[in-house]
Amino acid sequence: MIAEDTKTGEVVLVMNEPEPWEDSDERLLALQERFNAYASFLLDGEIVEAHPELVGKPARIELRCAKMPDARALDLLGMIHDQLAFQEIKMEVVVRDVE
Repeated sequence: MIAEDTKTGEVVLVMNEPEPWEDSDERLLALQERFNAYASFLLDGEIVEAHPELVGKPARIELRCAKMPDARALDLLGMIHDQLAFQEIKMEVVVRDVE
């Protein structure tokens, strides 16, 4: 889902993670690949081709989780956050059910 945050003026790409977290290499790799795809969509200009009205707007990738990520997922998300920051893309994790 792509939206515009009217409060911040940011383009927001929403990534949903509806399942509880598990300590799985495959799950972490899949998460990393999804973030890579979202970042490529922003950085390679595909978003501008699909939505020219969003040219020049700052971007944020928002991961919406059903449950709090486990320790390994949090470590990966921290690294992804730092890498995206180098590209001037914000990242936010929203947890719906905080335990």
